[in-house]
Amino acid sequence: MSTKTELELQGTRGVPRVDPEAPAQTKKDFTSDQEVRWCPGCGDYAVLAAVQGFLPELGLRRENIVFISGIGCSSRFPYYLDTYGMHSIHGRAPAIATGLATSREDLSVWVITGDGDALSIGGNHLIHAMRRNVNLTILLFNNKIYGLTKGQYSPTSPIGSVTKSTPVGSVDQPFNPVSLALGAEATFVARTMDSDRNHLTTVLRAAAEHRGTALVEIYQNCPIFNDGAFQLLKDRDEKEARILNLVDGEPVRSGAEHVVARQDDGRLAVVPEDGAAPDSVLVHDAGADDPSEAFALSRLDDGSMTHIPMGIFRAVNRPTYDDLVRAQVDGARSSAGGPAADDDLQTLLHGSDTWQVS
Repeated sequence: MSTKTELELQGTRGVPRVDPEAPAQTKKDFTSDQEVRWCPGCGDYAVLAAVQGFLPELGLRRENIVFISGIGCSSRFPYYLDTYGMHSIHGRAPAIATGLATSREDLSVWVITGDGDALSIGGNHLIHAMRRNVNLTILLFNNKIYGLTKGQYSPTSPIGSVTKSTPVGSVDQPFNPVSLALGAEATFVARTMDSDRNHLTTVLRAAAEHRGTALVEIYQNCPIFNDGAFQLLKDRDEKEARILNLVDGEPVRSGAEHVVARQDDGRLAVVPEDGAAPDSVLVHDAGADDPSEAFALSRLDDGSMTHIPMGIFRAVNRPTYDDLVRAQVDGARSSAGGPAADDDLQTLLHGSDTWQVS
């Protein structure tokens, strides 16, 4: 029997770790016995494999990890992971996860959602989870379409998208999920892609270690209803010139010859490095308290995929909602005379906010 104390077995977020004397966990430990049922070629397979392979690195007990999803193709995720999980209702996964994270400090809580689930019916739940800074890791699968319900346009579909619900083209201005998250003051915001296993895993690792709300947008291909939506970013000849790699402390580059530089009017632009003034070249600072620069970077994505920033836009520390709520509860309990007061139902019912009606 191990003699390790609970303090020694705490994870990054205070979640109990696996006893280091126990056998090392593997991908198999986090793979359920359920048949994976997505369409052949779906990007969800790649993300699932990356998550299953990454979870052992956390060193957390499976019973202390929870995946909560809403409705959509990606929301089948909890079935395929051998952890606790809940397939909840459309758009409400962040709300359910908030309650769980607040009441159970010993859990690592993850939210799996899609662009339709998170940004349409679930829009308010998502932005409030981020502004509150609940201790959650949110993976937002963005394929720019409704897949489960067979091909309607979504809140991230480009203007002009011809779909089953927009037969002559969408007229809706699409959301930029990263810009939305930064506008909601999320403390960790990142973007990655289903087919880039190394980048995906690196971003997931950083998101899991972050205390607070971590929002990771994952570009994910839907081969049936929106095939090739991100092909320009996957093409060997195109991606180098189009992807802006965000590396903290380094200049933001596109390929070997272009950088992001601040112009005289204050805006950011991608320019040839040999023509940019050295002091105008943007050095990425993911830890900047002011999200303005990260937001400006997110706006370089204009929908044409000419330039797409990829990586961690923002990673800052701020008190979390669940920590603050638990501190309030502990304070109220102490002022009421300790834990025993919680058991005094009459004291609770006849508190200061009561009156008698004659």
